[in-house]
Amino acid sequence: MSIPEFSLRLQRGITGGFAPPTPEAIITVTSVPTQNLLNITSAVRPKGTPSLQDALPRSLPASDADTVALVSELRDILRAIPTESPPGSEDIYGLDTSIAFGSDDFFWQNGGPQGCGQGESEVKPTEEDKAKFKRAVEIVEELQAKST
Repeated sequence: MSIPEFSLRLQRGITGGFAPPTPEAIITVTSVPTQNLLNITSAVRPKGTPSLQDALPRSLPASDADTVALVSELRDILRAIPTESPPGSEDIYGLDTSIAFGSDDFFWQNGGPQGCGQGESEVKPTEEDKAKFKRAVEIVEELQAKST
């Protein structure tokens, strides 16, 4: 089974106030079905520094059964959990982390393009939703850790 084309961006550090948030890390994952690869980049901001380090490009075979299972689980989780409303109003999952996931048939994003401000969301996730989002973050981090 192959992984369909998709693009994902995880950002740690999405809450801000008057000033926009300062990202602690950004991980991108892009599926390239023609090459049967996941291209993964990771940029981290070391503590006490003002900006992210340069992104390090890596890849992961998309044909690996474990990788296929992780991506499928991630898609299923994101399809099942809510996002804040209005977008960017509140970090409803409480992890100071956003995920933006897009494919031909599905788009999901929490934490607005400029991060989350001081508003309040009309949508509140259940504890189960929060656990699922935490698992989604773990999956992205696991894919990043497996890449070479």
